[in-house]
Amino acid sequence: MSQSKSQKGRPAAKEETPPLTPFEFWRRQSERLMKQALPERLYAQPAGLPKTDEADDYSASAFAEVTDRAVHAQIARLTGGVSPLAMAEAWSDWAMHLGTSPGKRTQLGIKAMRKAIRLMQYSARAALSQDTAPCITPLPQDRRFSAPSWQQWPFNIIYQNFLLQQQLLHVATTGVHGVSRKNEEITAFSARQMLDLISPSNFAATNPEVLEKTVETLGGNLVNGWMNFLEDWQRVTGSHPPVGAEDFPVGERVATTKGKVVFRNRLIELIQYAPTTEQTHPEPVLITPAWIMKYYILDLQPENSLIRHLVDQGFTVFTISWKNPGPEDRDLGMEDYVNLGFLAALDAVNAIIPNQKVHAAGYCLGGTLLTIAAAALRRDGDERLASLTFFAAQADFEEAGELTLFITESQLQMLEDMMWEQGFLDSKQMAGAFQILRSNDLIFSRNMKTYLLGEREEMNDMMAWNSDATRMPYRMHSEYLRKLFLNNDLAEGRLQIGGQPVFVSDIDLPIFAVGTETDHVAPWKSAFKIHRLADADVTFALASGGHNGGIVSEPGHPHRHYRIHDYHHGEAHLSPDAWLDRADLHEGSWWPAWFDWLASRSGAPVKPPAMGTRRGNTQVLADAPGQYVLQR
Repeated sequence: MSQSKSQKGRPAAKEETPPLTPFEFWRRQSERLMKQALPERLYAQPAGLPKTDEADDYSASAFAEVTDRAVHAQIARLTGGVSPLAMAEAWSDWAMHLGTSPGKRTQLGIKAMRKAIRLMQYSARAALSQDTAPCITPLPQDRRFSAPSWQQWPFNIIYQNFLLQQQLLHVATTGVHGVSRKNEEITAFSARQMLDLISPSNFAATNPEVLEKTVETLGGNLVNGWMNFLEDWQRVTGSHPPVGAEDFPVGERVATTKGKVVFRNRLIELIQYAPTTEQTHPEPVLITPAWIMKYYILDLQPENSLIRHLVDQGFTVFTISWKNPGPEDRDLGMEDYVNLGFLAALDAVNAIIPNQKVHAAGYCLGGTLLTIAAAALRRDGDERLASLTFFAAQADFEEAGELTLFITESQLQMLEDMMWEQGFLDSKQMAGAFQILRSNDLIFSRNMKTYLLGEREEMNDMMAWNSDATRMPYRMHSEYLRKLFLNNDLAEGRLQIGGQPVFVSDIDLPIFAVGTETDHVAPWKSAFKIHRLADADVTFALASGGHNGGIVSEPGHPHRHYRIHDYHHGEAHLSPDAWLDRADLHEGSWWPAWFDWLASRSGAPVKPPAMGTRRGNTQVLADAPGQYVLQR
């Protein structure tokens, strides 16, 4: 009795839980990951599936899917999104075919011997005279060895040997019979990157500029370089912008053109800019920037703002400002960007300025999106557009430059698995690929100056903008890489919008297209293909500079020029090289030529329209630059 009383207030003993088996542990982990990363419609077990071996098969398949994607995502993080399997496949293709090509190997041996003899002859002459002509000169864009100190012994021998090795490596990785074109390009590119990594310009002991600076400052440059490195490392690990970017706050020093946000949905804000002239052309201009960048590349400081100059020419200008997507936007796809992006903006512009056609312009991938939307509108008999302008934009991605080296099935699967886990592609992960394309300028040369010479490059507005990148939703990034870059569906008429394919050949509107001479993202010869894709009159301008600098080319910018030529529908097409021979060369900015082109296709100036309206869910919501552009 006493024993039962003493036990009356005690809690009941807990039943011991058996330890989880390894399989049960991974099953629960995979189920948790699936619920977090997969939409409900994909995660849910198919309705009506019997609880038999079929259900077990489904669970095993789901477990395998999640496990493989999680592993691939971790590998992608370690490699910066680059697929090691794609690299291994390319190098294996090259190595096996080179191994069965004795003629090629003999050729390489002979070339190596000749280059060694050339280097020895040059070394002997250079030892006797510093005015000896080099036996090999760098490529025009290679400025690593341009300083006079590189012509002094022994540094002249060092850099000449490096350039000869670079030339020999190019011969070794190209022209091997049987290697696929894609694998040859990957092999040659990656070999060049590896050799550039060990360039004598990257090391203090073999770089005469660094040695001179070290002697001059008694090592102060190396101390400053180390401090610069620590500061940059702290900012990168803390997800802070680079040094100096804070001097260009958005809305205060850049993106300062006066305007109002007149429409907003879950994907875009539409900005209408205030007129600066007493009258404006009746047809508005709608600008679509790339969704992978902040729109204010076209509205930097007042003196180099394309939008500001366009407004000053008497045009009513609207621009799309894309939202910086997060994990909740993972399922936004290309059709969402067409409908919620360009078409929603077009509807809003038509509500504010009714009964007027619209001049549409698109930059980079924004131009590609504009091409898709314009083709869909023409297919459906919609005639709201007056003309199209493309800034460094492509519709055919077969020859889209070295960026396509990162677009293989293996590479895309690696990226997709990384995005599948986090819901988007981070801006840092995306920026790495673009920097690798110009590693000499954007990585090695900058690192040499910042960390070896101890001199930090002064921040400018475009550099600050470049560090303010956006993310990309999982579905959108996957679709545009597969449908555009990998399969080239737009150019070949397979891309569907609204359940029906769109054809670029349906576009018969006047087109003004701009390419840039040194574009690594959208090579001008690729952008030039709009001539044969569209059934329209095309005015093509080729500007000096690169993908960004060639577009942001304001009047008065020094050392700028452009070529321009009109193609009229029905004429025989020209090749890019033939076009170069015929195009007229002009000094200065191409902007005035575009302004004149727009004005010639616009009506007489009238009273400026109101800022926003109550029609079509458009009204003044905020001052420019709005909220979306400020999202990090």
